[in-house]
Amino acid sequence: MNKIYYLASCDTCRKIIKSLPEGHNLAFHDIKQNPITVEELEEMHKLSGSYEALFSRKAQLYKSMDLKNKSLTEDDYKKYILEHYTFLSRPVFIIDDKIYIGNSQQNIHQVMKVLG
Repeated sequence: MNKIYYLASCDTCRKIIKSLPEGHNLAFHDIKQNPITVEELEEMHKLSGSYEALFSRKAQLYKSMDLKNKSLTEDDYKKYILEHYTFLSRPVFIIDDKIYIGNSQQNIHQVMKVLG
């Protein structure tokens, strides 16, 4: 099943969702209302190759917890993503067993191409 993990309160996520082509068959998963499970995160990890790729360094908590001055391991990234939704880089699209992480212009362009 094709899926988007997003945050409903995020303006960037809302803008991206609005721009999705009509007729897409994405299942929507708001990570604040419905936190991701260990199984979902492990599926993302399998597709992306690392938890670090899924981790957002833009999160407010990243700065306030002073994580930028700590040496984080893959287990740390996994733990933080599961502890708080803000640590997941978003949106995350899983489309036809491929993963697209984050809101970079190039990434969103690829998603639109695949969905289009």
